Amino acid sequence: MAGSGREREPLVVGRVVGDVLDPFVRTTNLRVSYGTRTVSNGCELKPSMVVNQPRVEVGGPDMRTFYTLVMVDPDAPSPSDPNHREHLHWLVINIPGTTGAVFGQEVICYESPRPTMGIHRLVLVLFQQLGRQTVYAPGWRQNFNTRDFAELYNLGPPVAAVYFNCQREAGSGGRRMYS
Repeated sequence: MAGSGREREPLVVGRVVGDVLDPFVRTTNLRVSYGTRTVSNGCELKPSMVVNQPRVEVGGPDMRTFYTLVMVDPDAPSPSDPNHREHLHWLVINIPGTTGAVFGQEVICYESPRPTMGIHRLVLVLFQQLGRQTVYAPGWRQNFNTRDFAELYNLGPPVAAVYFNCQREAGSGGRRMYS
């Protein structure tokens, strides 16, 4: 990918870097899949496809290295007025390297995205921990801040991240908003 430049990086184009994360270098593999669909940056998944928590596979050198997975929606309640930014959908800690999220400790259980207005970005961020640790569940899901969380628990910059887009499925009723 020599010569492509940072501005072509999908996390930059999708404003994930900026809105949620500072620029970082990916050093660990993170594979997220819902059923048979593997999540790639910027892909679109319907709410009906993301009802159940995804399968998350984590790379890393070995099982003695631990990771934290954070899943947030920076576009809650709507992309035009994201005043709940960020909404925390899932938080798993102490995931051993080379395994998956199911081997970690769930601090905040998975909440399926149910966007009502606009296209929402759902961002999964992986941090490498300094060692096994205890993380306290935030009191609520809205107004979570991934940067502050990482700083509080000395997680350093992310080691991987991926995001997908999700919007309400047509024909699911509800009022149409006209501007």
